[in-house]
Amino acid sequence: MKKIIRELRQGRPAVIPQVPSQDSPPPSPGVLKIPERPDRTTEKPLQRQQTKSSCRFPWKPPLQIPRFTKADLSLIQLIKAGREGVFYKARIIRSTCRGHSLVTCKIGKEGITSKQMENEVSIMRKLAYHKNVMQLLDWNTAEEPYMLIMEFMSYGTLRSFVQKNKDELIADPELQSQFTIASYHIALAMEHLRSKMVVHSDLALRNILVSQFPWEVKVAEFGLARDLTRMRSRRSSRKKQHKRVPLRWYPPEYFRNNYYSFKGEATVY
Repeated sequence: MKKIIRELRQGRPAVIPQVPSQDSPPPSPGVLKIPERPDRTTEKPLQRQQTKSSCRFPWKPPLQIPRFTKADLSLIQLIKAGREGVFYKARIIRSTCRGHSLVTCKIGKEGITSKQMENEVSIMRKLAYHKNVMQLLDWNTAEEPYMLIMEFMSYGTLRSFVQKNKDELIADPELQSQFTIASYHIALAMEHLRSKMVVHSDLALRNILVSQFPWEVKVAEFGLARDLTRMRSRRSSRKKQHKRVPLRWYPPEYFRNNYYSFKGEATVY
């Protein structure tokens, strides 16, 4: 203001700054560009159909093709009838087991699910090769009857071998040493299971197969076995109501502690 008054006294025209009035229109805002909606007519009909169907229908895994069927085997002789399956001496007609003409075949009983058989396959594959553990050669968990093909054992179970050869074994002066050797090989198998964190849960004479006594005896039947590296298997090792287990062969701590562990295997052994 002082500058304007001084210019007016000196006779010079004062430059008064222009202040925009309230009536003046506000400056025009910038033009907002709205993106155009994509033209779906440019898409192919097949692309639109795939987009809709992928959201409407869930993904389904491909169907498994059975590796072999019962028709590919010739069942020769019954070895034993277990709680979950029946063991046979069998001859292979068609399979992926090259070099094996005679095998041991386990056929799952009615009511056994593919998941149970897959669990047994998983455990046997985890155990891999050991001279005193039954070796898995092939399997079929894609369609019923579910089957496992294992190596052939000449004399069946240790229980049936002892029953059939009772007189010869009693007359043998080396009987005690022979059973000591067989027990040693069974212990080696159980030590291998312990190193893999696998609990057999059904160790008995009926689940020991004999190829050449006493040097070739092998632990078999892993239907109740549990992999303790999995949390689900740890929980399932606890006693469940209405679960069929071989109570006659189970250790006392199973009924007291409600749990089956490696200590229980030692008691049974």
